[in-house]
Amino acid sequence: MLAVEALDAVLHQQAPLDETLERLAARHPEAGPRDRALARAIATVALRRLGTIRLGLKRFLERGLPRNAGGLEAILLAGAAQLLFLDVPDHAAVDLAVRQTRADRRAFPYAKLVNAVLRRLAVARADILAAGEAPRVDTPDWLHRRWAAAYGEAIADAIATANRQEAAVDISVKEDLAGWAERLGAHILPTGSLRLPQRVPVPDLPGYAEGAWWVQDAAAALPARLVGPRAGERILDLCAAPGGKTAQLAAAGASVIAVDRSPERLERLAENMRRLSLAVETLAADVLELDLPPADAVLLDAPCSATGTLRRRPDVAWTKRPQDIASLAQLQTQLLDKAAGLVRPGGRLVYCTCSLEPEEGEQQIATFLARHGDFSRQPVTADEIGGLSQFVTADGDLRTLPHALPGAEPRLSGLDGFFAARLVRAS
Repeated sequence: MLAVEALDAVLHQQAPLDETLERLAARHPEAGPRDRALARAIATVALRRLGTIRLGLKRFLERGLPRNAGGLEAILLAGAAQLLFLDVPDHAAVDLAVRQTRADRRAFPYAKLVNAVLRRLAVARADILAAGEAPRVDTPDWLHRRWAAAYGEAIADAIATANRQEAAVDISVKEDLAGWAERLGAHILPTGSLRLPQRVPVPDLPGYAEGAWWVQDAAAALPARLVGPRAGERILDLCAAPGGKTAQLAAAGASVIAVDRSPERLERLAENMRRLSLAVETLAADVLELDLPPADAVLLDAPCSATGTLRRRPDVAWTKRPQDIASLAQLQTQLLDKAAGLVRPGGRLVYCTCSLEPEEGEQQIATFLARHGDFSRQPVTADEIGGLSQFVTADGDLRTLPHALPGAEPRLSGLDGFFAARLVRAS
């Protein structure tokens, strides 16, 4: 039931999946950890492979989905996700879907339809999966067109293919990289992150409780390294939650002020810093209204469309719209201008987003430099990011793409799509 409610909220209310699952778990305390984990798995794979699932269901819904049928679509999607992509017995997935349909007052009349459609779907499983092999099937058309325009058709297809894989779990360590790689059986990535060989409950792993490391995608770990934090420097981390970059800056010995407008998210950041035994000052505030003395360095991880994170957040593909990118780009421009005023003469400003959209990355920096003659770009070098020269743009900025960083198998490949630029204010 949690998965069905979550899918309905994501697809019809554009609600973020993670926040929705947290809210539903609080509303349904009877759901234990295994129930919550299964609900997350079902909802995530349903959204990751939504195009394929909808194509499959369309085969057996000759008249389309009935109107005013309550949670019928979400019930069918959850059932189909289990039948096509999860290790759930067919009879169990169909039976659960039928029971959920009967429990929904508006969907109740369609219980027999659900039973028939899902049984036929199970029989046609191989054909449906074959029909969904084209990489763009599971990407909204408007997003694929954007990526093709920005990177070319071949790379757009490669991004779409990568987004159909579950993201690996990467971690950043405070110290002793090789030692923790050995203890965790992890692979050391060229960028300096560790990649875990399999997905296991993170709090159960050695080193978590004692605060030796934290979970952070390999791409997300790069912008803080570009800051080049030094012991004793005063650094502002703007839009800081959940705090992975904050931890990197503090672990380097910098005096960090972590700013975020959400008190709840900031409290989670503070909890993480306590676990990691890192001293960080937190400030719940709107960045645009900040009144702080200029700092040695400022890291601005700006709110964005997050289209570079679809491997771990597949809901983003279906909750964002083209107009969201334009409005977010406007906000990013305002935040960049504000951040510039918080950098001391001779100080550094690193801007980053987990977006693949040029308006939120390359174009932001081009227009920023046109507005701010006292700033110049300090190009990123391949040596700073593990020798991965393919991640450095012609202008000297950082650009990672989800299909890059191949591994031994698809599950251990890729990283988030990120953009970052390093700027220096004139002395």
